[in-house]
Amino acid sequence: MKEFRLLVIFLVAGFVAHAQPSFIDFQRTYPRVASALRGKEEMLKNEFAAQGLRWPAKQMYIRSFKYDSQLEVWVRNASDEPFKLFKTYKVCALAGGMGPKRMEGDYQVPEGFYYINEFNPKSNYHLSLGINYPNPSDRVLSDSARPGGEIYIHGNCITVGCIPIQNPQIEELYVLAAHAKTHGQDFIPVHIFPIRYNNKKSLEYLAKATKDDKDLQKFAIKIKEVFDYFEENKKLPLICINKNGDYLVM
Repeated sequence: MKEFRLLVIFLVAGFVAHAQPSFIDFQRTYPRVASALRGKEEMLKNEFAAQGLRWPAKQMYIRSFKYDSQLEVWVRNASDEPFKLFKTYKVCALAGGMGPKRMEGDYQVPEGFYYINEFNPKSNYHLSLGINYPNPSDRVLSDSARPGGEIYIHGNCITVGCIPIQNPQIEELYVLAAHAKTHGQDFIPVHIFPIRYNNKKSLEYLAKATKDDKDLQKFAIKIKEVFDYFEENKKLPLICINKNGDYLVM
């Protein structure tokens, strides 16, 4: 009888575990996400196939360039693979200027190294993906009382310090990110740079914008190390933060 009870417990536990919905299935319960999956999933599959990519991507990496108004989506299926560029979206509005976000209400888009920490299927901006600003570096270097927060990649093409793209594009990005999270990527990296460092016009603009600000120049040079490493290796370096809040690229 004891063995029978144990068998029943194991069977019930197994059924409960099996019955748990996946992350993407849970997201599908929200109307906007369900609509995005119906409208975008097959198209994304076809685009992956056309580029010789395996669907769905188990890992993704997002990087954005403020001055160049671009947001790139890179994908891969294993940690030992290089990332491959899937698509570049146009960032359709911009608040603030060059330099990191340092306080609430400064309208600055952050610069630095973040990850997706929220999926918002009921966003006021269609759909949105939250970014973990302030990160540990920002907590040291930003206003200690009012560093600001609630930074998102979102739709509706308006912003006061976020990264907005068009609604059809945020639907694609949301679907891609939901698949990556479902396949185990809990921390989808999002790197935000002031410029695309391999663009001559962008470099000239950054030099002009920072010519009177040595701290801003130092910051822009430091985060360029991550851009350079990824350009060469198509993999991400280890990024640490020292006690002063400075990024250390390993």
